[in-house]
Amino acid sequence: MKRPKTYLSLLLSAALLLLFSGIHAQDPGTARRMSRQEYIARYRDIAVEEMHKSGIPASIILAQACLESGDGNSRLARQANNHFGIKCHGWRGATIYHDDDLQDECFRSYDKPEDSFADHSDFLRYRQRYASLFDLAHDDYRGWAEGLKKAGYATDPQYAQRLIRIIEDNDLARYDYMSRKQVALLPPSPAKVDTVVESTPSRRSPIYRISLNRTLYERNKVHFIIAESYDTYASIAQEYNLFLRELLSFNDLKTERPLKEGDIVYVERKRLFAARYLDRHVVEEGETMWTISQHYAVRLRLLYKYNKMRPSDYEPEPGTIINIRPVRLQNR
Repeated sequence: MKRPKTYLSLLLSAALLLLFSGIHAQDPGTARRMSRQEYIARYRDIAVEEMHKSGIPASIILAQACLESGDGNSRLARQANNHFGIKCHGWRGATIYHDDDLQDECFRSYDKPEDSFADHSDFLRYRQRYASLFDLAHDDYRGWAEGLKKAGYATDPQYAQRLIRIIEDNDLARYDYMSRKQVALLPPSPAKVDTVVESTPSRRSPIYRISLNRTLYERNKVHFIIAESYDTYASIAQEYNLFLRELLSFNDLKTERPLKEGDIVYVERKRLFAARYLDRHVVEEGETMWTISQHYAVRLRLLYKYNKMRPSDYEPEPGTIINIRPVRLQNR
């Protein structure tokens, strides 16, 4: 009579064992570590796609991802899809807290790995300190590795050598080689797009033949001058036959403020959005929405609109990504 009871007990024990085994297998802390070869095979297509979008060599993207994520085995990569250790810095999305330079630091958390790779591309392409790297040949991984270290991407004195070793040991440079047609599709260097040139306005322009005693410059198809130490907005308005309020409006100001030598003063209305291939900007220390507006010749009220901000909001923190073109026009 006790036999059925024993049989049921065995079934119950087996079911419980299977249940706990399943839970244990899903625990990311005890899952099998991914090898470097497996990691590269899984994410190489994403790296190549990012190369086409941003111009960053796929070999550099993969090498940095391997190094920063521990080949995808770090807690940030496993639990937050954060493969490059990017911290919050004004991030509005999900977050995860992790010990790094300090205890319990805030890091970005992504829905999927592709979002982490795209964010990493934005951080390099739209940050002034890295702009010159995009003038290198698309397959010059050594130049990129040295340039990243020189620009301060990492404090490790061996950072460039570590990237180069990962690339060469795993033949990652093969992902940088593309047909001539594909190379032509790479976006131009942001340094070349964000150009400032000396300019003479067309004869139809109201500022033609005015102020021939100083150099007139052009950015984003908008004319501006570089202020001297003795300049004021009032004196420049008079020089260019403008009303003071008109000149202030061109520069997104309501009242006159002191000018410093080297300040940009637009003598025409700024444009609706930044030049093509300048979709976003990564905020540096000391920058404000107004200074970003002045740098790219984009109207300030539209910068607020593109970023769903109000003038009363706090200024963006360093590291925040600011849209300087409407989202619908980005990558076009």
